Amino acid sequence: MTREEKSQVIQDLTAQLAESSTVYLADISGLDAGSTSNLRRACFKANVSLSVVKNTLLAKAMEATEKDFGDLPSVLKGNTSIMISETGNAPAKVIKEFRKKSDKPLLKGAFVEEAVYVGDNYLDALVNIKSKEEVIGDIIGLLQSPAKNVVSALKSGGGKLAGILKTLSEKEG
Repeated sequence: MTREEKSQVIQDLTAQLAESSTVYLADISGLDAGSTSNLRRACFKANVSLSVVKNTLLAKAMEATEKDFGDLPSVLKGNTSIMISETGNAPAKVIKEFRKKSDKPLLKGAFVEEAVYVGDNYLDALVNIKSKEEVIGDIIGLLQSPAKNVVSALKSGGGKLAGILKTLSEKEG
């Protein structure tokens, strides 16, 4: 690879890292061609971009961005694949599902919404992270709940009051 090609790869990776709030680093070494193809297919279905990268080029791209990747550059040893997604837990779900049939891919680390996770032991925690949309939905549901209770209480209270008035008016007659 020429110096110009390396420079272009670093620029492309830097742009991807700058645009993404979710970046996972995984080790897919040892997977045969069929398994790798299945993993790529699973990533595509989950809207996750998967690519194998050179560690030195990825490290330089991480340095070039404004983001703080913490200890993530320390895991850039051996085979490294980068998984980029708009949803924080999508790559973790793909890895967890794929590992039902295989012992790979291994999670090396992740950068999710400014938080850094290093090590495969964080996989279960990352699977359970809620996306921004899910959190907003939960908040809206919580905010609507008291309002619904007040409205239903007012409706039922109004019905009871009307019933009492009707009963009283019929008795007088």
